[in-house]
Amino acid sequence: MPTPLPAPYFVAASARAAALVGLDAAHLANSDFVDFLTGNRVPARSQPLSAVYSGHQFGVWAGQLGDGRAILLGELNGPAGPMELQLKGAGLTPYSRMGDGRAVLRSSIREFLCSEAMAALRIPTTRALCITGSDKGVMRETVETSAVVTRMAPSFVRFGSFEHWYYRDKPEELKALADYVIYTFYPELTAEPNPYTALLAEVTRRTARMIAQWQAVGFMHGVMNTDNMSILGLTLDYGPFGFMEAFDPNHICNHTDQQGRYSYANQPQIGHWNCYALGQALMPLIGDADDAQEALAVYQPEFARTLDHLLHAKLGLATEHEQDRALFDELFKLMAAAHVDFTRFFRTLGKLKLDDPAADAPLRDMFIEREAFDAWAARYRERLRQEASADSERKTAMDAVNPKFVLRNYLAQVAIEKAQNKDYSEIAKLLAILEHPFDEQPEHEAYAALPPDWASHLEVSCSS
Repeated sequence: MPTPLPAPYFVAASARAAALVGLDAAHLANSDFVDFLTGNRVPARSQPLSAVYSGHQFGVWAGQLGDGRAILLGELNGPAGPMELQLKGAGLTPYSRMGDGRAVLRSSIREFLCSEAMAALRIPTTRALCITGSDKGVMRETVETSAVVTRMAPSFVRFGSFEHWYYRDKPEELKALADYVIYTFYPELTAEPNPYTALLAEVTRRTARMIAQWQAVGFMHGVMNTDNMSILGLTLDYGPFGFMEAFDPNHICNHTDQQGRYSYANQPQIGHWNCYALGQALMPLIGDADDAQEALAVYQPEFARTLDHLLHAKLGLATEHEQDRALFDELFKLMAAAHVDFTRFFRTLGKLKLDDPAADAPLRDMFIEREAFDAWAARYRERLRQEASADSERKTAMDAVNPKFVLRNYLAQVAIEKAQNKDYSEIAKLLAILEHPFDEQPEHEAYAALPPDWASHLEVSCSS
């Protein structure tokens, strides 16, 4: 059961998430909803639960974990189908271990905003309905105020949910979980010769596509442990995430990750590694190791195919040519050498004029070696001419896939600091901007600017 918080209050809500379950976001600020979504009252017919799971953390088997601060209230049916509602930060559970079962306002704001920002970027993700808060203090690096974020997903089952029963040698429980997931979320797999092999292949495929989408917008998860991997291929558990700014393939967004296991460049192979961990857990049901290997083999071609498609779109290329991979690789080498801002570069690239290299100044100025960029741009223009690309049409297509606005850490930090002083307006404003990441929104130009100098000192870790 949730543990009540004293004097809870409303902080923010997502109208888009609310609509998915047939709720009016304007009503979520009412005291009854605040009580329900803080855990001070339990809705009628709700049977709260927390789930057990295990997992590999930073590549090491960590044993039993579980929902240490998350409590599932139940399921709501809405236009998007059934969605589970889960309170994150609602108090102690059987799996809290040494934790206090609470979440702080800082991390709740980050999860709330990024969940909805990712959805607007059309990347599979859990959703965030609202944040409620309380002045009750909890200890992290310092004393911070409590908060509860209500998050939603068709399911919060993880790779680690299967690992738990496999490593406990509980084949009946493992089968029950797999059958539930297949029957509920992958019913088409029941007709397969071995539904469990088919499940592994489909989850592997979805995971590869999701991570390719991360790479294409410069998103870094930060903690890709197997207990943070969704069985539905959703981005799950927003902690020390980050969006790439000065491009560095080896960038590590998680200050705790000293070895760089979850760097931007490593995310694709870690996703594959995690699928192998899931495959190992499903072996008692799959039976044949060759079948499992065949299912896992879908990862690399699916990732490569998805990323290749996304990169063609980002560069406004409507056709595929054999030399395109070299064009992409050379671009990323130039970007890395100059630490070009990832989001701003691709958005600005859409303004390139095919027959007017003299107008390239906004792009050239992003690079230290302007001549190297000029040489790449000449090859890019030649490639565009091969498909008779038209400037206006290409820009429209590129603007539809290259966001102007992403949740930069400093933007989240500004909203957090205002909220810590009881001003929640910046959360609502930032949410409204991030819900339309591909629109120009000239009135919000400052939110697409390069990060200020002080932002380079921001650090996020697993405690975030």
